[in-house]
Amino acid sequence: MAVITTGTTLVSLLAIRLPLRNLILENVSSDLLHSVATFENLRSQRMAALDRDNALLADLPTLKALMTTSDEQTIADGAVEFWKVSGNDLFAVADRNGKIMAAFVAGATADDSFRADLHRFVATRRESYLVSGDSLFGCSVQPLYFGSRTEGTLLGYVVSGFALDHTALANLSRATNVDVAFMSGGRLIASSLAGRHEKEIAAMLPHPAAANSEPYTITLGREHFLAVSRQLGPTESALALVELKSLDQEELAIRHTDRLVLFAGLLALLLGSALMFVLSRLMTRPLEQLAAGVRAFGSGDSGHLLPYRGTREVRELSAAFGSMRREILHANQALLESERLATIGRMASSVSHDLRHYLAAVYANSEFLASGTLPECERNEILAEIRTAVNGTTEMLESLLMFSRTGSAGARNLHSISALVEKAVNIVRAHPDAIGVTFSVDPGRAVETEVLTDSKQIERAIYNLLLNGCQAPRRAGTPPQVAISVAAHEQDVTIDVADNGEGVPAGIRDTLFEPFVSEGKHKGSGLGLTLTQSIAADHGGGVALLSSRPGETIFRMYVARADPRAPWAVASHARTGGS
Repeated sequence: MAVITTGTTLVSLLAIRLPLRNLILENVSSDLLHSVATFENLRSQRMAALDRDNALLADLPTLKALMTTSDEQTIADGAVEFWKVSGNDLFAVADRNGKIMAAFVAGATADDSFRADLHRFVATRRESYLVSGDSLFGCSVQPLYFGSRTEGTLLGYVVSGFALDHTALANLSRATNVDVAFMSGGRLIASSLAGRHEKEIAAMLPHPAAANSEPYTITLGREHFLAVSRQLGPTESALALVELKSLDQEELAIRHTDRLVLFAGLLALLLGSALMFVLSRLMTRPLEQLAAGVRAFGSGDSGHLLPYRGTREVRELSAAFGSMRREILHANQALLESERLATIGRMASSVSHDLRHYLAAVYANSEFLASGTLPECERNEILAEIRTAVNGTTEMLESLLMFSRTGSAGARNLHSISALVEKAVNIVRAHPDAIGVTFSVDPGRAVETEVLTDSKQIERAIYNLLLNGCQAPRRAGTPPQVAISVAAHEQDVTIDVADNGEGVPAGIRDTLFEPFVSEGKHKGSGLGLTLTQSIAADHGGGVALLSSRPGETIFRMYVARADPRAPWAVASHARTGGS
């Protein structure tokens, strides 16, 4: 939004500035041309008034009588009174041949150079302006006749003029609202410009040959002008008039417009950004709350509050997610219930089968004992079978009870892992399935290794691995063997149990550690490996099947090692109630 507003402001600024500048330039050009016309009217009126005054002087009998004398000094002395009467900046009289008899300028008698320029001006009489040195005059030349103008005798000429200096041109400039400059021979003669611009204008203005031009722009210092040129004489060395109008006021108006556009754009940007921020917060805050609810639900928190405010789309999305969350919770609850029922069913099926087997043996052997006719040796065998069935039932019940209690923290102490392995081996040797099995124990370098454990649970886990190896199916004629090895590492202790059975069937390898999974064995509830995995996990480790092929099956159990000299081990020891 900010980028769009900024871009729109800049485009608007360019779209307004260029047409506005062209319009202002056209208006200034039109004003300049009107000002030029006004200046020409004022100049024409001034020249007409000068002609009338000069014509009155030429008709004075006393001036005509003075010109009838041929003495130059007499004429010069007598002309002083007429100069004072005229009140002009320039006054001169000349004979019929154009020779200057008397000339007065700027309150004094003119010098020879000025008289020579004035003589050429009277002799030609093709222009209305007299240029002499750095002086410029607007002049009127009237003939003096003895008698009437049509039939009288020409006595000479009367010349009157007004100075076109900086003061006079400045007065005209104020009246016409334009600046003027007169140039002759490529040099500045007079102007109404400020002194700092007069030094530059001679080089900036066009040559008189390019006069009578269309308006063009020039720069004097840092000020911009629109100018027109007009040639006042027939030759290239003749006088040229240049009229100028400043563009700075118009430039100020353009810059003021630019500032207004930029200010409007900035104000729109600020207000729009504030409005968009408020609107975005009103829209995004419910979205953020909804996203937080999604993340909370993903992490297991199903009670996180969902947004109930915001736009219609957000409210609909929140309601849809809430409905989906409830459906997922209901589906998960139903799935958990079905899994629980399936687990109970598998457990009941497995346990009932084994219990029937053991109870059937107890019931049948009890009937044999009730007959009372059996010899002593048979009675002992029957009692041994009953004892085996009772021990199997007891062992199954203990496994179920321990499986239900896995994950609960019990009292843990430092125990030698080798001692626990030895106890588990001695216990499993007494099991009927271990009859004829050859056990080999390799404690490795872990003889003195102590682990912070619940000794009963670790013994049971090792016992289950050993019994699993004893119960593994084998080829006929293959003597059963089970090997156990212990290795101590920096962070844990590993216990490997290997047997020479046929290996784990491929169909149950992925679900081997799930409850009640068993295949190929005639006994067992399917809880041994599951219970071992749970015990190892409670002790910071786990159980993995390293190898399974005919003649070699290796299970490895990991148990986290607690060094009693390490601070973290002491803290762990204290937390678990060890001493």
